[in-house]
Amino acid sequence: MQFKPLSLALALALTPAAHAENLSAVFQDAQAYDAQYAAARAAYQAGQEKAIQGRAGLLPNVNLGGNAQYNKIDSSLPGGDADYASNGLSLNATQPLFRKQNMVQYEQSKQQVKIAEMQLKVAEQDLILRVAQAYFDVLQSQDNIAFINAQKSAISEQLASAKRNFEVGTATITDTHEAQARYDLAVAQEIAEQNSLAIRLRALEKLIGKPPGALDIFVEPGALKVEAESIDTWAARATEGNLQAEIQRIAKTIADQEVERNRAGHYPTLDAVAGYTINNNQNFGTLQVDTRAASIGVQLNLPIYQGGLVNSRVREAVANQEKARQDLEAAARDASLQARQAWLNVSSGAARVKALEQALTSTQAQLDSTKLGLQVGVRTSLDVLNAEQQVLSARRDLAGARYAYLLAGLSLKAAVGSLNPADLAEIDQHLKPAVQ
Repeated sequence: MQFKPLSLALALALTPAAHAENLSAVFQDAQAYDAQYAAARAAYQAGQEKAIQGRAGLLPNVNLGGNAQYNKIDSSLPGGDADYASNGLSLNATQPLFRKQNMVQYEQSKQQVKIAEMQLKVAEQDLILRVAQAYFDVLQSQDNIAFINAQKSAISEQLASAKRNFEVGTATITDTHEAQARYDLAVAQEIAEQNSLAIRLRALEKLIGKPPGALDIFVEPGALKVEAESIDTWAARATEGNLQAEIQRIAKTIADQEVERNRAGHYPTLDAVAGYTINNNQNFGTLQVDTRAASIGVQLNLPIYQGGLVNSRVREAVANQEKARQDLEAAARDASLQARQAWLNVSSGAARVKALEQALTSTQAQLDSTKLGLQVGVRTSLDVLNAEQQVLSARRDLAGARYAYLLAGLSLKAAVGSLNPADLAEIDQHLKPAVQ
């Protein structure tokens, strides 16, 4: 099967940019501009900080403190009155030696970083699908307009012929009216499709932040290779590789760790502590007292009773653990279903493309025969119009089927988590700049 180059006249009129753009170029523009992807990238950057925050619970905590104050003492005792200033400086350090909760929290933070990475990949796959959909939508509208223009041209010829034949008495006015009605309908369809193209161009502009240039068009259909595997194999791959399922799998790990972290509330904590303090008391009379103190040791804390707080948190974590397990099961099932649906769309899409290719060949042969019949007087101009309409409808349906097939292939790869920009580059190999 072969993709036919199609007219882009209207698109060129609506888009002042002269350079051609393929799918990869449009995707790169979308990566730099799309707000959804930018938000996902910011969320990823924020997620990278989780590991640093989690590790902080295992590292020393050092604090520097200071004070300065004026003191006045009035006493009934002889010589008890005093006026003096005091100031101090303290340096304290704490190094956790055993804090089970902090250790588990650090492991959780590493899993949270993985989730951030997965979410960015999900956003990238979503952007690939949105870009491909918008790109193909524009090409589809351009194709439809090209088909309508071809239809108008054919109808115009038949209308002129019908008028001539009516004038010389070899045809009835019905043929003229029929051709005129077909022409007026084609004009109405062209107006509707021009509006659709303008909307789709704006949708693409929303993704890339600028009016798109002339989009490359297909020269052949074999633009996406999908492994010839069974539907069950694809479903199994999706269960393991789907990104949303992987996110839920990591979330389940975090939920397991959360149970462990809350149970650690019953465990003792052990810290190494050290401190150094300087105090200066300056009497306004004659006395000045300076003190320096240093300390080092360990600090043990053993929880005895916390009002049932720890046990309550453990029960809460266990319930959330079960929720995470069920969420994972649901995500795996959804991934399997998505893969099955996409596989069926790919399979049926390929079959539909082949059927429409054959239909195009058949309708074209029918048109040729009908034109020959008109020349020998066994067919009417109305018959020719109907045959031309069938040919153009077959071309339009075939173009739409090809775009749907490509999108189904991309969706299938997304379902198993393997969709990436290289798939767009693969499609680009089968594109060429439109003839201007």
